[in-house]
Amino acid sequence: MVINRRITGKKMSIKTIDKNKLKFNIIIFILISIFLISLLAPYMAPNDPYAVDLTKTLQSPSKEFLFGTDSLGRCVFSRVLYGANRTIFSAIIVVLITFLFGTTVGIISGYIGGKIDRLIMRIVDVFLAFPGLVLAIAVAGLLGGSMINAMIAISLISWTKYARIARSKVLEIKEETFIQASKISGHNALHIMIKHILPNILAYLIVTASLDIGTVIMEMSSLSFLGLSSPLPTPEWGAMISEGKSVIQFAPWTLLAPGLAILIVVVLFNLLGDIIRDLLDLKEKERFASR
Repeated sequence: MVINRRITGKKMSIKTIDKNKLKFNIIIFILISIFLISLLAPYMAPNDPYAVDLTKTLQSPSKEFLFGTDSLGRCVFSRVLYGANRTIFSAIIVVLITFLFGTTVGIISGYIGGKIDRLIMRIVDVFLAFPGLVLAIAVAGLLGGSMINAMIAISLISWTKYARIARSKVLEIKEETFIQASKISGHNALHIMIKHILPNILAYLIVTASLDIGTVIMEMSSLSFLGLSSPLPTPEWGAMISEGKSVIQFAPWTLLAPGLAILIVVVLFNLLGDIIRDLLDLKEKERFASR
């Protein structure tokens, strides 16, 4: 009976993994398609996203303008395509920077410990003491409205989560036998952190990063909505929503198009993070069950 249960459990686990892999591949395919579309926007956009034509203001969706036009007669569809590049890739760059910096700080803090650990954690606590988006708005406001400054502002509030996760995982494994064996073998701290600690905590951080992309897109769009990111008339989804809110009663498509674009991309990245987490959890359960 026990053997049959184990076999049945393994079969169910394999089926679940296969389903998650299929979902993973579908989402990756959709995201890659969105990336390619954003990169090829200058060639795919049917109209100039910057061209102002006051004779075509607030036109409803049609064959000429798939998503209609805004209050200045610009093609909303073309602006959404151009905005994908700035919104998505700026968010990925922010996540990459915060991932690298926060992980490095967290590993150093957890492995070395002592006064350095306490100092780093107090700095983290200072950043966590303020609401994240409020702090980002303050930083972006002080630096001035630009995409680079918005990315700096979001990076300042986002690295702490990676530092805390990395530190907690390092504290869990730094007394393990393989770490002690590496120390006895004469390897220095840098070698141990890169070769032994990082590979064992990387999966948890990758899940956090994949989930964080959607959050950063929302935060970047929020700053753009407030006029603290890309200056007008640069096509950016948050800024487009800000422009469209004044004519939402007469031309809701000016706001709905970039809003739906943000919603779709954020949901896709959140689903991707959930699936990666589920796959890692199933593999971890299989590893323990095989012992």
